[in-house]
Amino acid sequence: MTSTRRATITFFMLAVCAIGGVAMAQTPAPKATAPAKPPAKAPAQPPTTFGIGRLATAEDIAKVDIDVHPDGTGLPAGRATPADGAPIYAAKCSACHGQTGREGPNDRLAGRLPGDAFPFARDPRIPHTIGNYWPYATTVFDYIRRAMPPLEPGSLKDTEVYALTAYLLFLNDLVPADAVLDATSLPKIKMPSRDRFVPDPRGGPRAAPTTAPKIIK
Repeated sequence: MTSTRRATITFFMLAVCAIGGVAMAQTPAPKATAPAKPPAKAPAQPPTTFGIGRLATAEDIAKVDIDVHPDGTGLPAGRATPADGAPIYAAKCSACHGQTGREGPNDRLAGRLPGDAFPFARDPRIPHTIGNYWPYATTVFDYIRRAMPPLEPGSLKDTEVYALTAYLLFLNDLVPADAVLDATSLPKIKMPSRDRFVPDPRGGPRAAPTTAPKIIK
């Protein structure tokens, strides 16, 4: 083979290699295939119960369904006088409210203001007592029945609650010493501050308007 022919063949092979290298460089590498995502899990459903406690029985509900309305609705049977309440007060209430309901150390229960004034908005230092602030006598019964004494709420019998209510109203000069309180007589007692409390004239939530308001240009 002549030198000229060998040179030609060598040049041709180098050219083919060069073209092949350029083609390989311009060809993009295949992209890696992303692994398939696992199927989405269904959202966890909340439990129907938390597995604690039990269903309330009619007896359970009756123990707390004892609210007394201002008009006396909900008052139980029973009757008592201030004299009946004095020893109960001394045993169960005086340690917190004093011998006459005025000494404390906790809230004062007895005391009226001259002329049954109502200056609480101007002087917040004035104690709020049953006699100068509470609007309904039935509220006294309701509160004692469900919340007192603080370490044994709900432990008083209905007659004891009537007795304590009578005694506290007596300490505030709202009933005489021989008054007999029951479901009929208790709601009839008008407290000095009753007319200081009035229903909210705004009422409950208002319904959304059904038509768009007119725009005045």
